[in-house]
Amino acid sequence: MRLTKQSNYAVRILMYCASNEKLSKISDIAEFYDISETFLFKILQILNASGFVETVRGRHGGIKLKRPADEIGLGEVIRATEDNFDMAECFDLESNTCPLIGTCGFNHALYRALNAFFDVLDEYNIADLTDNRRNIRVLLELDSAVRSAPKRVEA
Repeated sequence: MRLTKQSNYAVRILMYCASNEKLSKISDIAEFYDISETFLFKILQILNASGFVETVRGRHGGIKLKRPADEIGLGEVIRATEDNFDMAECFDLESNTCPLIGTCGFNHALYRALNAFFDVLDEYNIADLTDNRRNIRVLLELDSAVRSAPKRVEA
């Protein structure tokens, strides 16, 4: 199973906000992760609708976590940002044509594996992922310093 870029960046955005003590600017997040602001806005709509972030409008606006980082579960974020978790065609009950549905051991094993996947994700929250907050904050500060440093002119 592979998570989409949407889920990957959603978690990264939440980690960025959790590590940033002030409002996070959308342009800074997009530049830091090297993603388009358009894609970032799409992810933010989901994160906002799911109650993970809130946006502050205006000249000095930005985004921030709506709840404390230790109250935002990793499994909850992944469930909100992925469209489906069909590991095999037999997971889609509407289009399934397999005659073994309901008695198939393979189907049962895949469901157990998916549940185990979420059981592990549910053990973590965004605060757990930013436990190394000092290092993340240093990276944010270094990135900011590099962007604001005067450009060297080669002679």
